[in-house]
Amino acid sequence: MFVVIANIQVKPECVEAFRAACVENSRGSLQEPGCLRFDVLQQNDDPTKFSLYEIYRTPEGFAAHKETTHYAAWAEKAAAMQSGQRSSAKFELIHPIDDAS
Repeated sequence: MFVVIANIQVKPECVEAFRAACVENSRGSLQEPGCLRFDVLQQNDDPTKFSLYEIYRTPEGFAAHKETTHYAAWAEKAAAMQSGQRSSAKFELIHPIDDAS
């Protein structure tokens, strides 16, 4: 499985709009056949900082996600709300929590 963790800081006046845009993107992403999980996280001690935790079956599933209309809409909205550069890291999931082995 292919995991992406994206970190984004937004302008203080955009926090609520960014949350809404991320929830909409998450809902669309979870309808994709290659997406297994899409969590939107907001930092407790700094509500302008968000992380997106995404799990895809394969790297190709993630690439397909980036071609969707809901991702394009989110990316456009997010770019206008961001405070600085977005960062992300990619991982291989080697032991899922629900795996009893």
